[in-house]
Amino acid sequence: MTAKRAAALLLALTLSLTACGAKKAPETGAAADLEVHFFDAGAADAVLLTTENSAVLIDAGEQGFGKTILAYLAERGVKRLDCLIVTHFDQDHVGGAAKVLNSVEVGAVLQSNRPKDSEAYEKYLRALENAGVEPDTVRETRAFTLDGVSYEIDPPRRADYASDESNNSSLIVSVTNGETRFLFTGDAQTERLAEFLDANRAACDVLKVPHHGRDEPLLPALLESTKPTYAVVTSSDEEPESAATVEALERAGATVLLTRDGAVTLYSDGAVVRTDGMSVSTKNQFAIRP
Repeated sequence: MTAKRAAALLLALTLSLTACGAKKAPETGAAADLEVHFFDAGAADAVLLTTENSAVLIDAGEQGFGKTILAYLAERGVKRLDCLIVTHFDQDHVGGAAKVLNSVEVGAVLQSNRPKDSEAYEKYLRALENAGVEPDTVRETRAFTLDGVSYEIDPPRRADYASDESNNSSLIVSVTNGETRFLFTGDAQTERLAEFLDANRAACDVLKVPHHGRDEPLLPALLESTKPTYAVVTSSDEEPESAATVEALERAGATVLLTRDGAVTLYSDGAVVRTDGMSVSTKNQFAIRP
């Protein structure tokens, strides 16, 4: 067994051993300096979370976007991802994953439970095999900690949904650093959000708005539950967010940040989340940390 595969299996085993019940929150360790970078990936998701000693990628944008992710990792001196989380297998979330897997070491891959018949998905599977990484399909709530930052992954509760099966199979990821919390909702739609809200009522500082800011009947309930200070919408000029969504976010008191205006980077020191200096950029793929 190669050292790379052994490391991947060790981390995957560690994540598996930290599985927990749906209503149990992860314990929070000592807070870290956490940087959360929302790429300007169009109407697609790609988010990099880094501390001094860890790096996690949530989704990887569309096919071709992996090159942009790799350039950003190189600029930051990140040579290894501890974990890649694929919330679901639509091409605007998994499309860039093959390039990433083929180019950098990835310790573990956590994925949703609904495969998809697509070129992007097939490339992802081949890249996993080439990298010697066995993906871990999340079917029970999973919690783990990296460098003081706690991750909790909420999986879809059903094998089938009445509509939008791929989007409603999104993993929902909660990230806690000290007293701050980020919530990443993938492309979850009404059925998925309803089951999530039945089991989770915690507030968050930052909400990654579901499904690129498109109209969602349960958005008011989600906002009432989470009460975010910042709401990040991953949209594009060609596929903009809904005006009704922005109005709902603003009524809830959230500062709305649109990746179609440029990459968004937020920082948490465990006490507050901030957008210092160039951390929210305009038409600049690489936000510069002050």
